[in-house]
Amino acid sequence: MITVRNAREEDVPAIVEIGVRAWEQAVVGVADLQVRREHARNAFQQFLARHWLRVSVAEFDGGLAGWASRESLDDEITDLWVDPLHQKKGVGAALLAVMEAEIVAADFEAARLQTHARNTAAVGFFQKHGYSVSWLSVDYSERLDRDVESIGLRRQLVEDAPIGYGPDGF
Repeated sequence: MITVRNAREEDVPAIVEIGVRAWEQAVVGVADLQVRREHARNAFQQFLARHWLRVSVAEFDGGLAGWASRESLDDEITDLWVDPLHQKKGVGAALLAVMEAEIVAADFEAARLQTHARNTAAVGFFQKHGYSVSWLSVDYSERLDRDVESIGLRRQLVEDAPIGYGPDGF
């Protein structure tokens, strides 16, 4: 059974490790894992130490299985990480549903996110859940010393009201 709840400060070490394991899987072929692993761990640690209150965690059969966040509390889902051991079990879908509900509750009509374009598993996951590509860019990454393709995805969460008179417009 999957349960999504707000993160607790004592969850931080476990969700850092989930983030690192999921990141390693996501960047295969894009970054040198041996060189970048500690940088990724430090980045997760620093973010989560400061922003754990903005994180939702998913528990699967009583253990932590993934986490998601909206760093700026706006319409952007900045993080959605599922432990590779728990992927394809509904954990990501449960986290995504919570993030989307938070976005709608904050009076935004659409959700947006981004990932690197070679992360075909993530792109496919989001497309399966109604997201479409809204932009593609290539930027030089100084950290990786190479060009990295990024992809932006968007999903309309609230339908526009019809324009006109009456319940169906004109």
